[in-house]
Amino acid sequence: MPRPATIAAVKGFRDILPPESRRWREFERAAAEVFTAYGFGEIRLAVVERTELFARSLGETTDVVEKEMYSFADRDGTAVTLRPEATAGVVRAYLESGLVHRERAARLWYAGPMFRRERPQKGRYRQFQQIGAEMLGRDDPLADAELLVMLMRYLAVVGARDVKLALNSLGDAACRPAYRERVRAFGEAHRAALCADCHRRLERNPLRLLDCKVEGCRAVMARAPRMLEHLCSACRAHFAALRALLDQEGIEYAVDPHIVRGLDYYCRTAFEVLAAGIGAQNAVAGGGRYDGLVAALGGPDVPGVGFAVGVDRLAETVRVEAAAPAGPTAVVLALEERAVGPGFALATRLRHAGVRVGLEPPGRSLKALLRAADRQGARLAVILGGEELAAGRATLRDLVRGEDRRLALPLDAPASALLAWVEPGATA
Repeated sequence: MPRPATIAAVKGFRDILPPESRRWREFERAAAEVFTAYGFGEIRLAVVERTELFARSLGETTDVVEKEMYSFADRDGTAVTLRPEATAGVVRAYLESGLVHRERAARLWYAGPMFRRERPQKGRYRQFQQIGAEMLGRDDPLADAELLVMLMRYLAVVGARDVKLALNSLGDAACRPAYRERVRAFGEAHRAALCADCHRRLERNPLRLLDCKVEGCRAVMARAPRMLEHLCSACRAHFAALRALLDQEGIEYAVDPHIVRGLDYYCRTAFEVLAAGIGAQNAVAGGGRYDGLVAALGGPDVPGVGFAVGVDRLAETVRVEAAAPAGPTAVVLALEERAVGPGFALATRLRHAGVRVGLEPPGRSLKALLRAADRQGARLAVILGGEELAAGRATLRDLVRGEDRRLALPLDAPASALLAWVEPGATA
């Protein structure tokens, strides 16, 4: 009978294997540490949401809703979607759980996969990982500044290199309508140079012209009126106060009037963190203020601001040694079958004491087992053969210095005694 063919992953989806998965875990660990220091609590979000949630929050004319969502009818006919982003889900949970009434000024962070059916390329996958944070119930510039300082601190902690913060203001309900009409007039004057999608956006939401990815449209819209030149006095004051707070904290940034976040819910502050040397998809993080989103999803008039970090792209900016932890401290090598039980017991005891321990079964030569321990990056090999078992002791080999020493300790000696042989003062 012929062997069945292997099954490949779906296009645009990929597996994250060690050691890369260890780096991703370190990104999440650092997020928990940094964000907790700023008073944020973790939220674990549903992966599947009602399609209406994204159509209403992101905007029916956005590329995400029109072209990129993984949507399908559930067995009961409910239209559901694999989440393309997390902010709408956070707001849905904030309202549905009643948190909006218990803790209106909520601070929440999340980590998990998102799904968009985009053209796969380096730094852009159809399943991608994000780490993000949302601050609800605050509309003051201090909230924006605090969030941005936290974001840049997080990127520094994980070792992101050559990243730059870019800021813009998108105005609000007082000044955006007039600006929208200026963009519409500009688009109408250049209709012949715009793509078919932009012709549709002209009628439904002209601000989406600024977010078109077609190069010809981007070239045209680069000459369009800029929002910064048409802000109302309240938005100008908000943006100026934000900049003053960032300057006070020594956060470097550039004002970029071309930043337009691609989702309808953004207003006032918008920002991106760009990285050098990782290709065309160089936005490592982005976000902004979304003061009308909670109300748009059926809640009270509660403001919000947040960001998301793209883990796939973040990994491209971090040196391997900055994120990948060392291998096991020790690997227990069982040289024969009767050493399996004692070796397993020793490894379990050390692991429960907090020591990173590998365990290799018999069936290979000592030389091959030592090579296996070395490949794992272990500092120490704990060798258990017949002679060791008879004497109730182990042979320890320092894989860095290549030294052997017979440790005259019982096999149930404390973990600290084992580690002290490797490095005086070492701990688990």
